[in-house]
Amino acid sequence: MTVYFIGAGPGAPDLITLRGAELLERCPVCLYAGSLVPAEMLDRCPPGAELVNTARMPLAEIVERMVAANRGGQDVARLHSGDPSLYSAVAEQQRLLHERGVATRIVPGVPAFAAAAAALGAELTVPGVGQSLLITRVSTLSTDMPPGETLAELASTGVTLALHLAARQADAIVDALVPFYGSDCPTATVAFASRDDEQILRCPLSELPTALADAGIVRTAVIFVGRVLAAHPGATDSYLYSQARVSKLRGASRRGEDQHHLGPEDRPDSRDVL
Repeated sequence: MTVYFIGAGPGAPDLITLRGAELLERCPVCLYAGSLVPAEMLDRCPPGAELVNTARMPLAEIVERMVAANRGGQDVARLHSGDPSLYSAVAEQQRLLHERGVATRIVPGVPAFAAAAAALGAELTVPGVGQSLLITRVSTLSTDMPPGETLAELASTGVTLALHLAARQADAIVDALVPFYGSDCPTATVAFASRDDEQILRCPLSELPTALADAGIVRTAVIFVGRVLAAHPGATDSYLYSQARVSKLRGASRRGEDQHHLGPEDRPDSRDVL
């Protein structure tokens, strides 16, 4: 039997992956965080499934419920918001389950930052402006950042930032980032991305604390910081659809060369079909 850690996506019940939905429909036990996973998603569970809201359960009790299901020969769907690879506390659950001989598998989901970017209608990697995205958070009383990963240290790279779990720390964000990004750097905050109560807020970095407070945004938000968020005269078109690349591929085709003779960046693949 297996415990499936399933990424439930950012909030909209139809943004779960097909694989995740199919597993949810057949697992007789489902553990979910009631404060983060939409109730409509549980409608996918099979009739008579055991549904366990873990919002107020300690780790040991959560693990014990999954171990008990495993002893009973039942697969478990463990629903986590977003994608399990980011800020999900999956690692500690896996460690304890593996110690008890329980098999686990991770099923990816749509991460919150991707849903937030979609809400903004934005590409986060703009040629000529920014080609990197750094996903991080800030220190809190419950979870400190490890050495070398303070926001000020990470900000020295100047890349586009996606800040999770940070809406309550707007003043600290501004203090850490203004020396590197400038007070006029564009920011965009998306709260409850993909949900009915989604909020979008755009403002310069220096105005972020006031803007978030005025909007009442204190949780379940992704804050983007970077020049890619604004129209930029230095932006260039990508090579993907450039005339030079198309001509190169056509020329190779006319010469009877197959794609094995082309460089990796020139071979048609799934990324070309958008």
